[in-house]
Amino acid sequence: MLKKICFWLSNSRLFSLPMTLMSWLAVFIVAAKAGGDIINGLIALVGISFAHLATNLFDDYVDYKALLKTPEKLEKTVKSKCSYIKNGSATLNELLITVIVYCAIASLTGLILTIRAGLPVIGLGVIGAIFVLLYARFSKVGLSEFAVGAAFGPLLFEGVYFVMMKSFSLAVLILSFAVVMFTIGLLYTHTLLDFEGDKCSHKMTLCCRIGDKNKALNGLGLIYLLGYLFTVVYGAYSKNYLVLITFLTIPLVILLYKSMKIYNENPKQKELARFYHLPLDNWDLIESEGTESFYLRLFMARNIMMYYSIVLCIILLFT
Repeated sequence: MLKKICFWLSNSRLFSLPMTLMSWLAVFIVAAKAGGDIINGLIALVGISFAHLATNLFDDYVDYKALLKTPEKLEKTVKSKCSYIKNGSATLNELLITVIVYCAIASLTGLILTIRAGLPVIGLGVIGAIFVLLYARFSKVGLSEFAVGAAFGPLLFEGVYFVMMKSFSLAVLILSFAVVMFTIGLLYTHTLLDFEGDKCSHKMTLCCRIGDKNKALNGLGLIYLLGYLFTVVYGAYSKNYLVLITFLTIPLVILLYKSMKIYNENPKQKELARFYHLPLDNWDLIESEGTESFYLRLFMARNIMMYYSIVLCIILLFT
């Protein structure tokens, strides 16, 4: 049983979970310093995490079912995409059951928070469930970034703040826009890296809708620019200008942009693992599949989001 749990957690793309954890931590610190209910905040973390992992797996389920309709395109996708299904380690039915279990856990935490914080939690939970169930459909029409922006931005921040404080906050709303841009940057990097695979599965991501990888790359720069601009707005509104220290992450954004430009020109060109790629999750498997170039860039985007969030959380905690 333990082995099975570890298997599914590993294939739920745990490397993407920090974007949930760090977003939660930022608003948790703000609410906790204002005297919020810490227990409710921790319960919310469990629910948000399992909802996130459910979204990841359900996305795999929808993608793989689409690829099965065109077997000749299945081999053209990135080797690591749904590899645990391709190699026979799990079936589509087992995948769907795992999604249901994750959703059940998230729903249970929602029920507990409704009892502890009030009926508005139901509304927030319903909206969250809609994003989980319809994320794959959003992806097919180029709205995945907007869906993630809403779910991991205002919904997550105001939701956690509400269950802890039983009220909403304009400052928290502005903060959510700043932090979520770095989450969107991670997602957008993933869709840009998986441009060919998404086209094969007819998944109309924003990158695919733009139609050209080089033009789509400019969108990555715009996303991070908006993140820093919202940081300035939050600093001005809250009169906490120390949040501008997060601008120290800009050099990494520039490195990512240059690295993605190289990847667009030659996806097979090797890239050496450096300190800003760490930790290298499932690296042995990645090396065996020959997808190092893909994942090193994805890890870099993940770390930009993490470094920004860590610096921000430290500032929020001590100021």
